[in-house]
Amino acid sequence: MNDKKPFDIPLFALGFRTFFALAGLSALVLLIIWRSLYDGSLVVDNYFAKNDWHAHEMLLGYTVAVIAGFLLTAVRNWTGQATVTGANLAGLALLWVYGRILPFYSELLPDELIALVDFAFLPVLAGCLIKPIMAAQYTRGYVFIGMLALMALGNGMIHTDILQWTDNTAWTGFQIVIALIIVMILVIAGRVFPFFTEKGLTGVLPIRNPLLDGLAVASALLVFALSIMQVTGLFLALAASFAVVVNILRVNNWFVFRIWFVPLLWVLYIGYAWIIIGFLLTALSAYQIVPATIALHAFTMGGIGVITLGMMARVSLGHTGRILKASQAMAIAFALINLGALVRVFAPMLVPYWYADIIYASTILWLAAFALFAFIYGPVLSTARVDGKEG
Repeated sequence: MNDKKPFDIPLFALGFRTFFALAGLSALVLLIIWRSLYDGSLVVDNYFAKNDWHAHEMLLGYTVAVIAGFLLTAVRNWTGQATVTGANLAGLALLWVYGRILPFYSELLPDELIALVDFAFLPVLAGCLIKPIMAAQYTRGYVFIGMLALMALGNGMIHTDILQWTDNTAWTGFQIVIALIIVMILVIAGRVFPFFTEKGLTGVLPIRNPLLDGLAVASALLVFALSIMQVTGLFLALAASFAVVVNILRVNNWFVFRIWFVPLLWVLYIGYAWIIIGFLLTALSAYQIVPATIALHAFTMGGIGVITLGMMARVSLGHTGRILKASQAMAIAFALINLGALVRVFAPMLVPYWYADIIYASTILWLAAFALFAFIYGPVLSTARVDGKEG
């Protein structure tokens, strides 16, 4: 008699498997839908306005899926306590999926229900994480719970604007979410980049500087706070310039030239460089030298897009017992997403009259990168560890 439960399969064995798979799939599906909406070839009912839907789904759909997969796995390692698996993990994933689907049923379902389902994911995720954190008395983990709570607040501001409960809060909500994602990346980078560098290169011992770690995060918080308060000019330019300097100094403590021979490392460092470029462009945008949207896409498609792809590739190999070496195809994927970011960020400044073609080219490059990820990592995420261990 077979007593195996329906969700007792590798795909639901640990959070990174489920949510990295969903993130990879959504990176393709959401961009295809967005491109079709953008050029008018697809017209559908939607709870969100067209541009708001794109921003919301890339941040609170794709990126939050990556965050969920990472934290559900990392908290298990940090605390030694189990995180959700099996049917509970499948249920959490289903809640995320419903959040992506229900906006297209805005003519059939109450807007309040659509908002509630999407909003619920982050608080439920935080609830799943706080149990092992409390059980292990892992106080540093509360930082991430706080970030998820504030991210949920930003998402709530988006929904209350759409529901007309508040006035003009959606853009502030989006800015809060972007700020928290970047800050979370900076916090996680301080924990994993030196570790990954040390493990990926023999004879290397990266320097960890707690002062620079704190200043990197604090400077980012200041820049985003000023942006949210719509402060421009000298104060924003100085804050953003300080963030550039501090983060360069921080990364310099970890950097060695040999990372350029290891795709799983250079993709992460280039992703971090995109965040620094985002701060630099923010300083320039403070005096309207470049549009603020250029800095925004340096942070999003550059920083968030590149680092999440690199992290999913590295974490998936490590937690399935595989050799920590990217295939040539995956190295090409890393190059493609960076090329897409270069096109999306800098081409509009150089050839603004080709804007529609620029959007199309950057979309194709993004899709090509994630198509390679889905093809290579689909079997990795859905099959058992090669070393026979759990997870």
